[in-house]
Amino acid sequence: MTSTVHRTCPLCEAVCGLTLTLDAGGHVTSVRGDKDDPFSKGFICPKGASLGRLDEDPDRLRKPLIREGELWREVGWDEAFEAVRAGLERVSDRRSVAVYLGNPSAHTMAGALYGAPLIKALGTRNVFSASTADQMPKHVACGLMFGHPMAIPVPDLDRTDYLLMLGANPLESNGSLCTAPDFPGRLKALRGRGGRLVVVDPRRTRTAALADEHLFIRPGTDAYLLFGIVHTLFAEDLARPLAEVNGLAEVREAAKHFPPESVARRTGVPAEVVVRLARELVAARTAAVYARIGTCTTEFGTLAQWLVDVVNVLTGNLDRPGGSMFPKSATETRGRRRPYTVGRWSSRVRGLPEANGELPVATLADEIETPGDGQVKVLFTVAGNPVLSAPNGDRLDAAFGRLDFMVSVDPYLNETTKHAHVILPPPRVLQSGHFDFALLGFAVRNYARYSPPLLPLDERPSEAQILARLAMIASGLEGDLDAFVIDDTLRKATQTPGSGIEGRDVAELRELLDGESGGERRLDLMLRLGPYGEWAGKGDLSLRKLLDHPHGLDLGALEPRLGEVLRTASGLIELAPPQLIEDVERLRGKLDEEPPEMVLIGRRHLRSNNSWMHNVGPLVGGSNTCTLQINPADARRLELAGQAVVRSAKGQVTVPVEPTDSIMPGVVSLPHGWGHAGSTQSVAAGHAGVSANALTDETALDVPSGNAVFNGVPVTISPTGVITAQ
Repeated sequence: MTSTVHRTCPLCEAVCGLTLTLDAGGHVTSVRGDKDDPFSKGFICPKGASLGRLDEDPDRLRKPLIREGELWREVGWDEAFEAVRAGLERVSDRRSVAVYLGNPSAHTMAGALYGAPLIKALGTRNVFSASTADQMPKHVACGLMFGHPMAIPVPDLDRTDYLLMLGANPLESNGSLCTAPDFPGRLKALRGRGGRLVVVDPRRTRTAALADEHLFIRPGTDAYLLFGIVHTLFAEDLARPLAEVNGLAEVREAAKHFPPESVARRTGVPAEVVVRLARELVAARTAAVYARIGTCTTEFGTLAQWLVDVVNVLTGNLDRPGGSMFPKSATETRGRRRPYTVGRWSSRVRGLPEANGELPVATLADEIETPGDGQVKVLFTVAGNPVLSAPNGDRLDAAFGRLDFMVSVDPYLNETTKHAHVILPPPRVLQSGHFDFALLGFAVRNYARYSPPLLPLDERPSEAQILARLAMIASGLEGDLDAFVIDDTLRKATQTPGSGIEGRDVAELRELLDGESGGERRLDLMLRLGPYGEWAGKGDLSLRKLLDHPHGLDLGALEPRLGEVLRTASGLIELAPPQLIEDVERLRGKLDEEPPEMVLIGRRHLRSNNSWMHNVGPLVGGSNTCTLQINPADARRLELAGQAVVRSAKGQVTVPVEPTDSIMPGVVSLPHGWGHAGSTQSVAAGHAGVSANALTDETALDVPSGNAVFNGVPVTISPTGVITAQ
């Protein structure tokens, strides 16, 4: 007997709806796109189609592991948690504890709901995550401009007439900080209705090949290009800013130093093209500028992300249909108005400022290796593999071996968790409920969907229970973490004027919550208190309503809502934050700098999403391989054939060469997340590749955000003399 079930795909940021067929034993026999999902409408990519294979990966850990020397021992859950308790009891100074949260944490309910309580219980400021190897510049730029780091405008893809896209490749990434299932179809529809798509990228990606126009640009120079556009808008009196703006004069003054002729020499984009882009953005009926990881992971990532929205503001396209707009997620909460700041504390060794409560992952090795008060000796990792994803991963690999105690919540024994003393594996994907707390806040259409667990847990705890128990162990408290959070939230809401439940009884409201688990009850509470919820007085959304609509609910097109979103002290858009205007001087100082002869950039593959998806047979091979892409002219000049040695200031790798005219001269590209030689994961070990982060430099950072620099890394390339078949 088979059954048909529905759930959201948790494997990337597109939140596509899936229809799965399960046999009587709970095995996935087929995966299709959910045609009744109002947002994804049946779209599916190769990752989603392989969900069953990933879910039942035989290399996934089923039981906790405790390491004794070089050997691993399977143990029961009580013994594993007792080992964690004993390890923490030996810690006399919580300043010596650090936490690392990996990318998959953003794709699970457990990561969203229990990560913060775990950090609070551990009592440490040594918090690191994949965010400072990815998107932190966008959070910092939006925090300084709009007053909240999650107030991130997204292009209104379904209504815009002109889209300028920098450093993004959604035809392979499926989109990022812009939740849009079937991104390819939406871009094709844009062009089909007469709109224009311009892609700026050092590679002619699949997205660039779809565009009306592709412009090569030297890696790491996006901020110069955007400043050239801003310069043109002011010089030709084309700027049409919103009224709700502070700092217009300061931006105008800063832009004077970046005329199109000067930025053309730095970027490789001709001056006349820079001017034309500015004019086209203004002339279009509606337009939006969108930039992603290729621009974030550069020396001037925060300036680039700031200038994206400066251009959107100056062209009159922020917070208007067809422009760049602010989504309204079903669990959004409105905080009090207060200035957003970074640098509330700094890292111990290098003095790097925090951002969003995190320190740069690029300094984690410093904190472990450097003796003194507060030296990190204990590490908790959740769903992360920083040995492959953080800069100079080889150094981090060695540093992890020096830790006194390490705990990993992870389904795999991988390049990072091999250093752990205790590994706590979460259950299968289909045994977990799913709601995208973070990603629906970046959706190009307001939407909500909840996927309850499809299979029972048997004897293992849920990921939520694992993290909640770790938090309780760390806090030294007993009790129900979810109950505490629910009562605390209700107490605050009932005491808040105009909350919708002002003055009501907490116990009465608690009894009204639905859900089979603490996580589900917390979700129900957030939905009811959210902008569409029955307790907010603006709708009837609740967990029960989502359960009654298993394909998801369309909550409508994006609407102008700047006044709701702004959290700056002034109540205005801060167009010229002092921290960013100060960093403009650093940008200006390198305007005439000669570029290195060869630089390295990363790349994404459609059938991959970081290191944890390289152990699924159908997703490796074909185009999803670890090769060095290089322009044929460079390959001939360097006499490369077969394999090449790539060297940087931090290390070297030997990798197969893939000559292609899709990459501009002077640039080479390695994909992200490889380097599985010696792995216990059988498929990954058979397709090991090399880690690009053996080459990246942990001392190279975007100054305002602390984000690691992965694009524009100076390298040298030489032949190995070994000829391999192509």
